[in-house]
Amino acid sequence: MGTKAATKDQGLIGLPYRYRCLNIHPYGRLSLKSQELTAIFLGTRLYCSFVMEYDVHTLLDLATLATTIWVIYMMRFNLKSSYMREKDNVPIHYVVIPCALLSLVVHPTTHHHIINRILWAFCVYMEAVSVLPQLRVMQNTKIVEPFTAHYVFALGVARFLSCAHWILQVLDTRGGLLTALGYGLWPPIVLLSEIVQTFILADFCYYYVQSVMGGQLVLRLPSGVV
Repeated sequence: MGTKAATKDQGLIGLPYRYRCLNIHPYGRLSLKSQELTAIFLGTRLYCSFVMEYDVHTLLDLATLATTIWVIYMMRFNLKSSYMREKDNVPIHYVVIPCALLSLVVHPTTHHHIINRILWAFCVYMEAVSVLPQLRVMQNTKIVEPFTAHYVFALGVARFLSCAHWILQVLDTRGGLLTALGYGLWPPIVLLSEIVQTFILADFCYYYVQSVMGGQLVLRLPSGVV
């Protein structure tokens, strides 16, 4: 249901890079708020998975949530002195509240309890925009260390593949996938969320590839990027 099958690897794919950022480059400019938003949508999705469709993806979400909580703990306590709080300045409620309001209006039309359907929609919307604080940190600093750049680029690749998966599935089923998701605004909004996730990171990935091809170890972002 929703986007789980297509996005189950997005959290796991960034774990090695988050580990490297924290253990080798603790000043790696990770956004604590992005990690907290990730924990929120993973926790919500984990609950929905348990009550709606328990499967192997539930275990993957559990592993990703556990490591995300570990990253948050490290940033809040062990590496507190290197956390750039003044650069990580996107208020979390600016992201959470719009997602919550949208989930009240547009959510799956399945047989599950209404609260569970709203929570599922909430985690889909949150996942789409959880990277925004991380992009804001990079926009504020303009200079991105290699491991942070690798981490965000890995997220971009994962989200591009997820979006491509959805589009190919829709084409392969001749729209049948959207019908299977229900009716009303939910099916197109799910697909739109996948597209939003991809394009949020598109310009960063472009400059990342340019930087790598140019042999630059440190990524310098032009004004206006992300």
